[in-house]
Amino acid sequence: MKERIVRAVAGSLVLISILLTTSVNTNWIWLGVFVGANLVQSSFSKFCPLEKILDAAGIK
Repeated sequence: MKERIVRAVAGSLVLISILLTTSVNTNWIWLGVFVGANLVQSSFSKFCPLEKILDAAGIK
């Protein structure tokens, strides 16, 4: 369940970043860059901040 939530949040943030980049300001692209970089680093380090937040909230 937790993995599905992480993927859904990451995907949503990337889509929101694209929408904001095209409609508001091109600097919103950095949100997508941050999310992508976090996904890459978590694949190597096995550390994801959102997983820690979900653990603290008691989500399994």
